[in-house]
Amino acid sequence: MDLMQLLLTEMEQEAVTTKKMLERTPDEQLDYKPHEKNMSMRYLATHIAELPSWVPMILTTEELNFKESEYVPKEIKSNAELMNFYEKSLNEGLVGLTKAKLNQLEETWTLRNGDTILFKGTKYEMIRHTFCQIVHHRAQLGMYLRLLNIPIPGSYGPSADEPHIN
Repeated sequence: MDLMQLLLTEMEQEAVTTKKMLERTPDEQLDYKPHEKNMSMRYLATHIAELPSWVPMILTTEELNFKESEYVPKEIKSNAELMNFYEKSLNEGLVGLTKAKLNQLEETWTLRNGDTILFKGTKYEMIRHTFCQIVHHRAQLGMYLRLLNIPIPGSYGPSADEPHIN
């Protein structure tokens, strides 16, 4: 099997569910936080939307150091802006994977905050970790939406808000 094609297929498949979830993020609830320790829906949805763009960044760099690269999240003001940002990010991720060479996946990549190493492994492992982060944060967004009584789309089958297949 072609590992690059498998990663590309996985990214495309997960994008379908991610898009359905992000589309349900309401403009009037972007500042919603279910608890004081939670991030706002705006920040969470923006982070989910940006994660596909991490793939080409991982493939073309050796590390990300938060101490040297100040993170400034994109400020979205509406669901339309969120969806445009997601489509751009997803396209960057898909193009990055399409252009990647198999041997790049074996290279080491480090995520750090100054001297503190948060992750060190192969670029393949970090790309998979990025995919897992998308799913993880998508589940968090699903909880926010559920608490606001917004119907949840199914991820790997129907949700409680969709008719079950007999």
